[in-house]
Amino acid sequence: MRGATTHRPLVDWDPSVVHPELKKGDTLVTGESGAAPIEAVDRNGTVLTKDAYPSLGPILDALREKYGDKAGGTPGIELSIRHEDTNAAETPLITLAKGRPGKLPTTISATAQAAAERAVRNYTESSVVAVKPSTGEVLAVANHRADGFNAAFLGRLAPGSTMKIISAAMLIDNGLTTAGGPAPCPPDVVWQSQTFHNIKGLTPNENATLSESFALSCNTAFIKFMRRIDVDSLTREAEDRFGLGQDNWKVGVPSFDGAVPAVEGPDMAANLIGQGQVQMSPLNMASVTATAMTGAFRQPVIVPRSLDDRPLAQARGLSASTVAQLRRMMNRTATSGTAATAMSGLGGDIGAKTGSAEVDGQARSNSWFTGYRGDMAVAAMTQEGGHGGDAAGPIVAAVLRAGG
Repeated sequence: MRGATTHRPLVDWDPSVVHPELKKGDTLVTGESGAAPIEAVDRNGTVLTKDAYPSLGPILDALREKYGDKAGGTPGIELSIRHEDTNAAETPLITLAKGRPGKLPTTISATAQAAAERAVRNYTESSVVAVKPSTGEVLAVANHRADGFNAAFLGRLAPGSTMKIISAAMLIDNGLTTAGGPAPCPPDVVWQSQTFHNIKGLTPNENATLSESFALSCNTAFIKFMRRIDVDSLTREAEDRFGLGQDNWKVGVPSFDGAVPAVEGPDMAANLIGQGQVQMSPLNMASVTATAMTGAFRQPVIVPRSLDDRPLAQARGLSASTVAQLRRMMNRTATSGTAATAMSGLGGDIGAKTGSAEVDGQARSNSWFTGYRGDMAVAAMTQEGGHGGDAAGPIVAAVLRAGG
């Protein structure tokens, strides 16, 4: 083009000529990448890569960002765009010199991770987490979702009747009943003008024990205790005994710590059966199962605490008596209750709990399932998966079968 008055040749310049993402005010810079590369390894030294374990992709990225400088590696040299907006992160364009990766230990078990990856692929919108109850170490985390969201750690959904593990513990710890004590299961029950029902096909039993009502997942049995509990009883049990809902978990990557708010009205009753305002992730429910198994709350971790000496969340845990009763009830559920079909064929010391969470606007409920075998606790969730044993159950069973 030429000038309007001088008629001399002019250059019609635009930064995008150099690179499509370069805009006015941006500059090209060369320097060290933000974090050193890492070679993440499992608990036995097996290298963990995005290609081999796709679900670990965002987790490995987060670990590199947080622990790259602690793993002993050196950053590479990158050509990047520094944006005019100083609040915007630089955009890497090309690596000019590769960095030296540092070795980052994780608590993951490659065996359990591979099983988790395979299991979630069978069900869309599914997530699963496995933990080692004796230590709190995360053995596997996998998601099969269209949006790539790490719902296994960050999901905030009603957990359905898997919540009855905490509710049963609360009833026992408050002296309201025992595993062998009364927990009648009527066909329906009304609390503050809202009527609560059981799952279709469940036979009412006015003489049921807590163990029987737990194993068959009777909603009304739990809600009948409403007049005898305080507004914050369930919240205190979740926080003080199971370490939930205080926003203080330091897993090593971002996670949600669960929420069991103290509320009045119909939601107070709904919370007991994992509806209402209760929110959990599969990570939370795997931890709940681990606490129910051992009596000790051990905050889940995916990298050793020794990497950064971060303070871990603490909770009182459960008495030996409460643990024995919960394990009895969960074993009954796994062998002759609602979880029996999914857990069939699994030997040894096993236990489980199913959950189906109704969600407004969804044709089918969200499927939840949590179970244990040996020193492994696993929880899974499948959105619109139906009953707990339909989708989440087979995922949990597959990971338990593989072991850690």
